[in-house]
Amino acid sequence: MKPKVLILRTAGINCDKETQLAFTIAGAQTRLLHINHLTKHDSLREYQIIAIPGGFSYGDDLGAGKIFSLELLLRFKDALRAFIEKGGLMIGICNGFQVLVKTGILPDLDFKQKVTLAFNDSGRFEDRWTYLKVTKSQSHKVTSPWLKDLPEIINLPVAHGEGKFYASDDILEAIEKNGHVALRYVDKDGNSAGYPLNPNGSLRDIAGITDSTGRILGLMPHPERFIFRHHWLYWREKEIPPAGLQIFKNSVAYFK
Repeated sequence: MKPKVLILRTAGINCDKETQLAFTIAGAQTRLLHINHLTKHDSLREYQIIAIPGGFSYGDDLGAGKIFSLELLLRFKDALRAFIEKGGLMIGICNGFQVLVKTGILPDLDFKQKVTLAFNDSGRFEDRWTYLKVTKSQSHKVTSPWLKDLPEIINLPVAHGEGKFYASDDILEAIEKNGHVALRYVDKDGNSAGYPLNPNGSLRDIAGITDSTGRILGLMPHPERFIFRHHWLYWREKEIPPAGLQIFKNSVAYFK
């Protein structure tokens, strides 16, 4: 059977349809739902995957993803914990990543915010393609199901004004030590590089992280914007597999 994906949206989310299309092409059964229609905690039990797409939820008032995160905490904290503990997958893309860190679902499921995604160092909205280095081993034991079968270097686009990954030194050390880093901004050869290759000034070039199990992924780049080969900027010059589509396929394959 096809795994069921719940794609949560609210006012200001604008990448929901693209995310739904990506999961559908990957072979999932999808449902796009406004959070106001998610009224029963038990309803999350129907799904194997939850996705929070990109956009500007509630206009990013109080900071990107903050109001959406508070809504999830106040209304669905226990249901989300149960969903994750039973083995479900979650992904937060761009604004969804901001929501996951501000709920405290990432990097650890303790519902305490430890990291944030701050305003870009450039002081402007950054909309560009990036090179990303994939870290497949989490905690030296677990490979994130989202990252399987990806090459070491992939291309995905970013589009955000608040994407700088920021945390205190001790939290950064813990994230590195415990293997939470999933993606880093790099150059085409996989080396650390400054702006614009790191488009927002993220500390340690971090573009995405997972929890300790690898089942929850948050990332600033948009995988749903690279699901066809012609999405890529240089598709006429060189054909590369759509890395974004592979990420969605990996989540579907996890339940087969």
